[in-house]
Amino acid sequence: MSIFALGDTHLSFGTDKPMDIFGGWNDYVSRIEKNWKAVVGEDDTVIIPGDISWAMSLEGAKDDFSFIHALPGKKIIMKGNHDYWWTTKRKMDNFLVDNGFTSMEILHNNAFKVGDFVIVGSRGWFYDAQTGADKKVILREADRLRRSIECGLQLEGEIIAFLHYPPYMASQKCEEIFSVLEEYNIKRCYFGHLHGEIARNYVPECVDSVNLDLVSADFLGFCPKLIEKI
Repeated sequence: MSIFALGDTHLSFGTDKPMDIFGGWNDYVSRIEKNWKAVVGEDDTVIIPGDISWAMSLEGAKDDFSFIHALPGKKIIMKGNHDYWWTTKRKMDNFLVDNGFTSMEILHNNAFKVGDFVIVGSRGWFYDAQTGADKKVILREADRLRRSIECGLQLEGEIIAFLHYPPYMASQKCEEIFSVLEEYNIKRCYFGHLHGEIARNYVPECVDSVNLDLVSADFLGFCPKLIEKI
């Protein structure tokens, strides 16, 4: 049993939004499928921290979810900035059940126990946000992260946090998010969102005892990253 992560799959089976037009994304769906099957087993868990599907609705995301469901392992999925299909957790949970997507679960104000580890997280927001509206979103996301961690504390185990947005970039913290990680002594945090040249030049780092690492699909060569072998 192992824990993997692969963010920003940007699937578009149900909509005309090909990622192949971007450098390095050629044949990315086939690469995800091939690499995933090569490293992930049925007893493993893969966290997908956002930007899963370009669909505008749950129904529109059905083919994308079907693709993910057919891949080996359990999948824990989160919201990214491009997941316009995202709705209430109850509606999403019902949609997954109604369509038989039993290998997928939603991480939203909750937590999951995987072996001796606990998976928590929230979308997060721009680390350099300045406007009043952005600050409101940051506070909301920080609260969601806190609620997720509080749920995780009840499950007992090392807590591993996942975000969509990076909580720290270019020597600048998203203080509201980062303070929650520090308050609960979270030692590992993984995120996506970054692509292109920024992603290519990214180097994992430790900031105030929090180990940060990028798991966006193109950064990982479209292969799930091993987070922990149980």
